Amino acid sequence: MTVTIKDVAKLAGVAPSTVSRVIANNPRISDSTKKKVRDAMDYLGYHPNINARSLAARSTQALGLVMPSSADKAFQNPFFPEVIRGISTKAHEKGFALYISTGMNEAEIFDGVVEMVQGRRVDGIILLSTSMDDKIVEYLYSSHFPFTVVGKPYKYENKISHVDNDNYRAAGELTKHLIDLGHERIAFIGGSLNLVMTTDRLLGYERALRNANIPFREDYIVHEEFLKEGGSGAVEALMALAEPPTAFVVMDDLMALGVLGMLSEKGISVPDDVSVVSFNNVMLAELSNPPLTSVDINIFQLGYRAADCLLDTLENEDKKPERIIIPHKIIDRMSSAPYR
Repeated sequence: MTVTIKDVAKLAGVAPSTVSRVIANNPRISDSTKKKVRDAMDYLGYHPNINARSLAARSTQALGLVMPSSADKAFQNPFFPEVIRGISTKAHEKGFALYISTGMNEAEIFDGVVEMVQGRRVDGIILLSTSMDDKIVEYLYSSHFPFTVVGKPYKYENKISHVDNDNYRAAGELTKHLIDLGHERIAFIGGSLNLVMTTDRLLGYERALRNANIPFREDYIVHEEFLKEGGSGAVEALMALAEPPTAFVVMDDLMALGVLGMLSEKGISVPDDVSVVSFNNVMLAELSNPPLTSVDINIFQLGYRAADCLLDTLENEDKKPERIIIPHKIIDRMSSAPYR
């Protein structure tokens, strides 16, 4: 015999409408009532018809995730699985599924977003990166479709909810860490200048040098992909200079792994000859040889709070855009040492 909402309501001692609101995770229902209803659902083995409920409520109970590049490259970087873990944890708490959209290039990614929006495949979207001239941000903003950004939008910064670190400050602190160790020839290995994060971190690095009266050198700035190969290529260019750097500020731990590997191939010791510091503090930072000094940007929290912010927007249509800054801290390990 099929279990119905009325059966659940009777066992829980509430009205059938209350059961429906609990299934929809209505914020007006108390946690104690939600628990009582969910316990009754579990006891009776009741499973709501998600498809029927979605049609009735015009809700998909799904969130869209937009990756910054093709999945094969993105998932090489430990940042993305971890930020998605944070998003999925919050989504699961609220009974939402995730719909991941990828593409081989910007045009394919944009087309995928348009399909998600126009096909009503998701209730809201989380962008896992932004660029200076971001057509997806423009499209979602002009379409009035609910979305949140992990990172800082270049345009509409005060009009779009976003979750980010203070990348300007973090890069400044990381560069100062090297300056305090006596380094002056400090290189910066970053990602594409089209990424807002890259620009913020480069400006923070530049400011730290200026505060210490250290000249800014264009030949010490290299931009590569956030991949191990990107770090390797940057080292080749920088160590070929007539006056090579004694320290590297690297935008990403995976890139830093490539930096460490290439320096080792060249017989250059870290940190005896060159210091290397990085961002993200993923597990490989601790396991690398030597262990990397890295900025812990709380990746899980970036994802969790982004999902929380979007879900809050879906529940409260009048919610104003929110800027959420996730704290960071430098984890000092063995890859950085005083200049000799």
